[in-house]
Amino acid sequence: MTLDERAGLALEAARPQTANPGLLALGMDGFAGFIDRMDQMRRALADLAELGDATVARGASRLGAQLDLVEPAITFIGQVKAGKTSLINAMAGWPGLLPADVNPWTSVVTSIHIAPAGSTEAAGANFRFFDPQEWDRLIERGGRMGELASRAGAEEELEKVRRQVERMREKSKGRLGRRFELLLGQQHRYGKFDEELVERYVCLGDDFEDDEGEPFDMRGRFADITKSADLHVSHANVPFKLCLRDTPGVNDTFLMREQITIGAIRDSRLCVLVLSAHQALSSVDMALIRLISAVKAREVVIFVNRIDELPDPAAQIAEIRDSIRATLARHEGPADAPILFGSAVWGQHALEGTLAQMSADSRKALIAFARSENASGDGPQDAIEGVWRLSGIPALYRALGERVAEGVGGEAIDRIARSIGNLARGVTAAQRSIGLAVAGGQAVTLDAARISRQLDQIEQRATALLENAFAAQREAFGVRLERSHHNFLDRATAALIEHLEKHGEGTVWSYEPTGLRLLLRTACQVFGKRIQDDARAILETAATEVAATYRAAFGLTEALAIEPPEPPRLNPPVAIAQTIALDVKGTWWRRWWLRRKGYRSFAAEFYKMIREETAPILDELSHDHAEAIHADLLRTLAGFLEEQREIVTALAEKAAPTAQDLGAALGYQARAERLRQIETAVATMRQEAA
Repeated sequence: MTLDERAGLALEAARPQTANPGLLALGMDGFAGFIDRMDQMRRALADLAELGDATVARGASRLGAQLDLVEPAITFIGQVKAGKTSLINAMAGWPGLLPADVNPWTSVVTSIHIAPAGSTEAAGANFRFFDPQEWDRLIERGGRMGELASRAGAEEELEKVRRQVERMREKSKGRLGRRFELLLGQQHRYGKFDEELVERYVCLGDDFEDDEGEPFDMRGRFADITKSADLHVSHANVPFKLCLRDTPGVNDTFLMREQITIGAIRDSRLCVLVLSAHQALSSVDMALIRLISAVKAREVVIFVNRIDELPDPAAQIAEIRDSIRATLARHEGPADAPILFGSAVWGQHALEGTLAQMSADSRKALIAFARSENASGDGPQDAIEGVWRLSGIPALYRALGERVAEGVGGEAIDRIARSIGNLARGVTAAQRSIGLAVAGGQAVTLDAARISRQLDQIEQRATALLENAFAAQREAFGVRLERSHHNFLDRATAALIEHLEKHGEGTVWSYEPTGLRLLLRTACQVFGKRIQDDARAILETAATEVAATYRAAFGLTEALAIEPPEPPRLNPPVAIAQTIALDVKGTWWRRWWLRRKGYRSFAAEFYKMIREETAPILDELSHDHAEAIHADLLRTLAGFLEEQREIVTALAEKAAPTAQDLGAALGYQARAERLRQIETAVATMRQEAA
């Protein structure tokens, strides 16, 4: 039997089941408001579809598809060995799904897409590999660490990185043979998966060989070149779609993990920072603070894991919390982010029903913590539920639920509610006009081509205004970035000269680039606010012009309000958080310092090195960050006008006088009244949510 045949049989095995899957429902009550709003939107769309009107049914179907795509994503970041992956496994209700003992070389972002049982979502797994350019950057230049060492002239460190990447390259080719080059830029899809399959792509194992020289251990076969993994899981106790995204730890030899994690945070609206109770926010974790400092405090939750390893969790938690708060305040972190405590190990034991197998130290810590929390139970199930609560996972889900409801989830629902209201108002007004005309024996003649041209003109004007506004704000943004850059370099160089004048060349000086990050963040905030203000005004004008088109087309005398969409939310400028040379306090920095000759050389070399190191950050902000905002703005405008074009064009086409009788008129009027009721109900939902 071949390896592929054995792998195929493994995939036929049943998905592992936990002893207590119902525990996952505890904590989901935090999403009750979000779920209720989702259900209200579905009922409103169902009411629209039942009206028997083809135009309305098409609009309801399109909006229903948008609602089905709502999937809040939560990105987990943390230092290696903080127990982040074990926590995600427990939150997914599947202990052991992702290997928690991954080799430090791995840099895979793994997304677990959880859907309710019976969902039509396709099950399976998809694994994407690095493309040739990404692999070249990692291997040929040693990733970010190799670039930093090369720029600073740290030959010894650069040689060390080269030796490490060479071993990685040879190991990868040894695993994959001739397929190695062909796999770059490709992806593997599976209709079903198990833990063994996942380990092939995200966990490095030892290379063993059988008698014929072929490796028989599939563990980690593709892990070197795997960039991301998407796993689709269904669960009976999860009432909506949710994505849990595991990222590599940030203290990586190549800083490749940092770049991948930055990209994951950019794509999510919620971030969970997982810390170890043993070293919560140690000096190694300053990179983590930088990563979350670009994210709004309301979109960050801090979870201190591994309290099962503390001698006395109840007594130590307050001290750890105070220490974290002080560190966040000292380093400009999200000081108001909630701090929760728990243990993924306790959560896994509760899910699997293996409390008796818990280590003696963990059990002792659990009992002490339970007493302090007044957690007790009379029966085995009470004990299991108590342990699950003490694990902190239900509290974490509740905190996330609140943020989903008021953040990414609430905004998605509100966007669909606006569209429902526009659909109902537009069709109501048009049908009422058509109905009255038919009842009066009048012909209803609409020029669909003319209406389409008018909508095209509205889109052209709005797009031109948006492009001009964006170009102006982007130019001003670039000026602010350059000014911030030069100010930082001037201040840093002045501080270096002052240090040399006071202390000479005998002591090593360092300078933190926190000031630069603050300046860049402020520039991004100003740019974002101004372009959103411009976009809001342009979208409002476009909505007013669309309403005027409705009124003219259908001869309406009453006011008609078409609600514009909100400008898209701006992704956080997380590029600001990436490591720059002055953050690296290794021996190469000391040697660089000792090689300088004369004060002028110190200042000039320092200025040049930091300018070269920070310039790519400015380039990414002025190009990638700005272009993402640009694309989102154009997509929002185009989507809004496409919705209106579908509605107006469809109504115009069906308004031909093919049924000029009173019965048809009464049918129009009845549907118009029902549409008004639905529109009013949706408006009430939005007011209550606000």
